[in-house]
Formats: sequence, C-alpha cells, structure tokens
Amino acid sequence: MLPDPPATNCSQYAAAATGIKYFFRTAILRWNVFPLGASADKDRELWHGRGMKTAKHFTTIDQIWEHLDGLGFFHMDLSLTRMETALSRLGLSRPPFVVAQIVGTNGKGSTSAFLDSLSRAHGCRTGLYTSPHFLSPCERIRIDGVPLREDLWPGLATEVYAARPDLTYFEFLTVLAILAFARQGVQLAVMEAGLGGAHDATTALASDLTCFAPVAMDHAAILGPTLRDIALDKCGAIRPRVPVVSAPQFPAAEEVLRRQAERLSAPLHIVEPLPGNMPLGLAGPHQRINAAVALHAWQALAPRLHVTPRPDAVARGLARAFVPGRLQSVPATDQHPPLLLDGAHNAHGMAALLAHVRQSGLRPRAAIYSCLGDKDWHPALMLLKRALGDAPLFIPALHNERAADAAQVVAAANAAAPAHATLLPDVRNALDAVRDLPGDDRAPVIISGSLYMLAEFYGLYPHLLEQPASAQGAKEDA
Repeated sequence: MLPDPPATNCSQYAAAATGIKYFFRTAILRWNVFPLGASADKDRELWHGRGMKTAKHFTTIDQIWEHLDGLGFFHMDLSLTRMETALSRLGLSRPPFVVAQIVGTNGKGSTSAFLDSLSRAHGCRTGLYTSPHFLSPCERIRIDGVPLREDLWPGLATEVYAARPDLTYFEFLTVLAILAFARQGVQLAVMEAGLGGAHDATTALASDLTCFAPVAMDHAAILGPTLRDIALDKCGAIRPRVPVVSAPQFPAAEEVLRRQAERLSAPLHIVEPLPGNMPLGLAGPHQRINAAVALHAWQALAPRLHVTPRPDAVARGLARAFVPGRLQSVPATDQHPPLLLDGAHNAHGMAALLAHVRQSGLRPRAAIYSCLGDKDWHPALMLLKRALGDAPLFIPALHNERAADAAQVVAAANAAAPAHATLLPDVRNALDAVRDLPGDDRAPVIISGSLYMLAEFYGLYPHLLEQPASAQGAKEDA
C-alpha cells in the first residue's frame, strides 16, 4: 500500500486531509443552472430555500470554506448582475491594475500560467486567478506565484459578502480575488474564465485584453450542442475595441470569433505556434500554441505596464511556467513507476496528451483512467485505449456524484479487443496495481480522464501540486 503523504512546507496543504474534505464535500453537490433573467432573490429562494442573508463576519478560513460549501460547487446563475453590483460597491468596476482575461476550452490554465510567468520574469507584481482547485480554494488565487496568505482571507471574504451576499461559489471567489489583487498592489491580473464567456463571472471585470485558448466541444448541456454555439457563448467575453489574441481555432469557432471581433471593432490576432527550439516549462507540442498566445498578449500588455519585453526575461518566463496536472511528469519512486499526470477530459485534450506521448518515443506501460458522467468521455477513452495497445488499463471508481459509472467505462473499454480494462475501487488501489508492472523503467503510467481523479491522487501526494524549487525564481532573476 502507499505510505502516508510526505510532509510539505506549503501552509495551504499542511493539513491535506482537511483540504480534500472540502473539495469532495463541495464536488458532490448537484449541478444547478438557473436561467438568465430570473431575479437574484428568486434564484436564492430556489437554491437556499430562504431570503437574503444577514451580515456575516468571517474570522477563520474554515468559516469561508463552510460558506462556500453551502453555496454548492456546481451552482451557476447565468447573469452578471450580482458580479457587477459587488464590483461597483467595492469600487472595482475599473480596477487599479491591468487585466487579461483568458477564455477557451482546452489550454486556458496553461495560457494563464505562461502569461503569469512572463509578467513575473519582467519584475511585475502579478495576480493569477485560476480554477478549479484540487485540494483547497487557496490554489485559485496567487500573487507572484504564491497562494494568497491565509490570514488575509477572512477580512477580504467579509467585505465581499457585505458587498453582495448572494454571490455564487465562483462569483464569491472571483470578487475575492479581484479585491485581493487590488489590496496587494498587483500590476497585472491574469483572470482565467470558469465556463463560457458571455455570463462568466470574470467577464464582469473590465479587461484590457482577451485571450482565446482553443475552443472545442465541452459543457454542451450548458453552452449549446454545437461548436458554433459554444464559440458564440465564449465570444461573449469580447469587449468593444479591446484587443483579442487567439490560438488557431476550428473553422466554425474561428468564423464566430472573427465576426464578433469585427462587430465590436476589437483588434484580433491569431497566433502561430512558437518554434520548437524555444524551451517551455509545460510539456507537449500543443503548448507551443498556448505559449504563443501568452507571449503575444504579454507584448501587447507590456506598454501599459511601462515595461519593455526583454529576450532573456521572455525565455525565462516561458521556461518556468508551471501548472499541476497538465502533462506533469512525476519521477519514479520506490512506491510507483514514473507517472504522467494530465487532466484531459475530452477528445481534444486526450489527443494532445497522446501526441506528447508519441513525441517522447516512450510507449506507456499502463494507464489509470476515470471520468465524469456528464462529459462525452467515450471518444477520449477510445483514443487512449488505441494508444495503449496491449498495455493494461485501470478504471478506478471516483468519489463524486458526477462520476461516470466505472463499471460502464470498463465495459465500453472492453467492448473492443484487447479486453484489458480492470475495475478498481479507488485511485489508491490503481496506484498499487501499477507499482510492480514490468516494462521500460522510463515508460510512464498515464493518469488522466478527469481533474477530479487527479484531485484524489494529489490527496495522496499534495507536495506535487507545487512547482519544483529548481524551476522557481523567475521574478528574483529578473
């Protein structure tokens, strides 16, 4: 069996068991989507069964987690009214820092990480807001690469609640991040959208530039059944005359993007991938597109920050970007073979993962795969199965109400020869199963299919959420 998680110096993971409790407690709640146009009070009655809340004063970070837990992790309300009101009451409708919003389907987090790293490499104080988290919401809000100090959360949360008590889970954290960035004096805030664009909470914030990562099929039940529908919603983030930097898109998405940008007189630049001789901190050929989006965005934003991009700082920033769970290589230990962690949860993401594996020249010795039932998981599963050949495939059950039935996933995998998929009760058991598999000592075991499965993995090894010390220090070297 696996040992207890190793000790870590990161305060937000010092009690990993506590953090993961909150992740999974929130993750099992129903996914509620309230219609655009319904009143805020009515929506709150539908969700909470009561009217407006009284004033609340947070004194500990655990009280904040309890409040967020009560809101429901997957509760959404497709309206920007609450966000706009909260930001206005806090004097943040036009914040005192430069803002870059990152939207898209696959690659938002990576693009955000590249842009954050480029800014810090040039000596700029930078705020980074991303989602989702693995073990603790602290992961979502970072300043200069470090999670927001826990002692600052209660005061900020109290102000956010007072500004608008009926914010949803994602809205609450978004406003808290913006307020924290303002109080901590950041020069640039990199804001990753959560879902869609037109009604995403990050769109309520005035932005100086919008980045588009690749748009693909995902969240079709919410954003629409076709790629064009999804692109239309995401393009709702485009503001009049605000520049747009985009990755290359599928034709249907590019058509929508170009038309919306032209309609709003928003200058549009679609990038080409960076050359292969430029070292990147994130692995995979697709990262050359994400890095190109971030680099062009940085070059456009630098004058607003009174900074001149420098080749040495650009190289350092691109080389030191880090995102856990995105083609993250974990060296072998006496407890497991080398691992390749990636949150690919759709066909587009899985194709990128497998392209990286082919490029490495190493055939995976096995894979651990699990997924959510509300995703279109079958195409990604079949891509992975074909890439594995005769290598074993382990399907652990996830502790999540949204999880796909693991037995059905196994049956789908074994419907085509070879029938080598095995059902296991959890991720820990899957790691035990791959520990002594024969094969090339360099050949990795792929762990993929859902960020929620990676969360279970990081619950066992929380120290792997942090960037290795050898890759840190971009700002200090500037």
